[in-house]
Amino acid sequence: MDGSTAELESAERVVMRWDSASAGAGGDEPMLFDGAGDRAEADRFLRAVDDLRRLAPPSPAAVGSPRRLSSSSGSSAAAAGGSGAVQVAMARLEDEFRHVLSSRALDLEIEALADLSSLSINSDRSNSASSADLQAPDEEDSVSSSIGRRSSAYRSLRSIREIDLLPDDAVADLRAIASRMAAAGYGRECAQVYASVRKPAVDASLRRLGVERLSIGDVQRLEWDALEAKIRRWIRAARAAVRGVFASERRLCFHIFHDLPISSSTISAAAAPATHDTPFAEAVKGAALQLFGFAEAISIGRRSPEKLFKIIDLHDALSDLLPDVSDIFAASKAAESIYVQAVEIRSRLADAVRGILSEFENAVLRDPPKTAVPGGTIHPLTRYVMNYSSLICDYKVTLSELIISRPSASARLAAEGNELAPSLADLELPELENQLPLASHIVWIIVVLEHNLEGKAALYRDPALSHLFMMNNVHYIVHKVKDSPDLWGMIGDDYLKRLTGKFTMAATNYQRTSWLKILNCLRDEGLHVSGGFSSGISKSALRERFKSFNAAFEDAHRVQSGWCVPDNQLRVELRISIAEKLLPAYRSFLGRFRHHIENGKHPELYIKYSVEDLEIAVGDFFEGVPTTPHNRRRSHG
Repeated sequence: MDGSTAELESAERVVMRWDSASAGAGGDEPMLFDGAGDRAEADRFLRAVDDLRRLAPPSPAAVGSPRRLSSSSGSSAAAAGGSGAVQVAMARLEDEFRHVLSSRALDLEIEALADLSSLSINSDRSNSASSADLQAPDEEDSVSSSIGRRSSAYRSLRSIREIDLLPDDAVADLRAIASRMAAAGYGRECAQVYASVRKPAVDASLRRLGVERLSIGDVQRLEWDALEAKIRRWIRAARAAVRGVFASERRLCFHIFHDLPISSSTISAAAAPATHDTPFAEAVKGAALQLFGFAEAISIGRRSPEKLFKIIDLHDALSDLLPDVSDIFAASKAAESIYVQAVEIRSRLADAVRGILSEFENAVLRDPPKTAVPGGTIHPLTRYVMNYSSLICDYKVTLSELIISRPSASARLAAEGNELAPSLADLELPELENQLPLASHIVWIIVVLEHNLEGKAALYRDPALSHLFMMNNVHYIVHKVKDSPDLWGMIGDDYLKRLTGKFTMAATNYQRTSWLKILNCLRDEGLHVSGGFSSGISKSALRERFKSFNAAFEDAHRVQSGWCVPDNQLRVELRISIAEKLLPAYRSFLGRFRHHIENGKHPELYIKYSVEDLEIAVGDFFEGVPTTPHNRRRSHG
């Protein structure tokens, strides 16, 4: 017996002692790579496998599933040849590979992963839903606080946090096993074992992060409040999944399979060759498709204005993740489709954002003038549109990138079913120099809002109340612009001056319409008769003039105390403006003519109010609570 034959037989004896087909029948079998105890037997087995491959390489016909081939031999004796011993060795290594992957896996700290969700993004602008900004913590502080006692297990690659999924010695064992299986032509079988063990682990990690298994239909049937909450949770989970789970899985796969020929030699030349990335792709692809499927469902769902800001959050989160998704998936032919899908979803989210903004503009355009709001107060549409416009400015960085064309007025005017279109024929979009397309859209929204408010103002029968309504609403628009530097910067000073001028005109028209008749009662015209001046006052005409003034003022007080000016400063300024016109005119009229009335019978029937009474009564105006001046009448007899 020569030395090679003796060496081969020695290797066969070592391998056959660990024949999985025969040992497995007796119940729980001992494992070579159990992570504890004497490693000498494991090392001896690996050297035996190396000797078998060197001295008795397997024939092509023998390559296949090591489990199937070793068990089909009928007995270990039948597999005593060198080729059969290789198959027994591969079956044992397959079992050992599965055992190490399963038994030595470290518990993934999902809480630490969840903390990673705040990294590499400035803030979650969730004020569109909850009015709470989630500011990203300092990266160093976040990492140190999140990893706790296992800080050494977290390593940084830009925003990626690669976590140790198995101890280093276990990874070394897996690499040793995989390299021998691949060299013997069983790389694909080894990769399949890897995927069968790691895929459930990846799926479990995503479940713990809160990623639900929802179909596109499930997502689109959710009420918006529920969907909004799921979007917030998805953003956190996606960052942790990509930067923690998938990145760590790729690193583990790289350490085990890098540069190994994992394709089986039985694969036809026409079949797509497996690479060292194939096990990673097979382990994570289902979870990744499930993860990004949620964002895809949002991107193709029904578009409505309330969804805009959460969809921008989703778009921004995905944009922030794409460089990491590229690093993890794009370099792998087996997994690059995941990156391609993520890019396509971001593109569809961008389309959804543009479509929703257009839908919002049309919704403002179409909002019908149904019922006048009581008291001429600020219309709910005005509040909604201006708050929405302010939020648009909060998202101006993203929207300025996505909105690249100015609004098309003609297209909107021709919108099918738009009953307001004929009245909008002369509506113009102000042209401002160097104006961003997004700014043009915001100005257009306000222009359309103004026009819509004019239609709603026409619902009031009292022209004065119609002007007061416009004054209130345009004043609200102006102050929302002034309160938001971003919004002010978007629409520009020229358009703000135009809005301010419209407010001033509405206030002037209200005072003229409402008080001209009352002030005319305090004019001298019509009180004089022919003859000397001292005897030229018609007392009957004077009495009627006082009665007319009293009736007109009482009517104005009764009605306008029920009208509403919700802005405190504007309400005070409007009362002062009224008083500055009314009180001097009444004081002068009273001074010139009161003695003519007081010298006659029942003067209290005609001079019902002192100047002070009127001043107090004016203080009741615009409170939204109807009252009468008699409730506050002062004695002036």
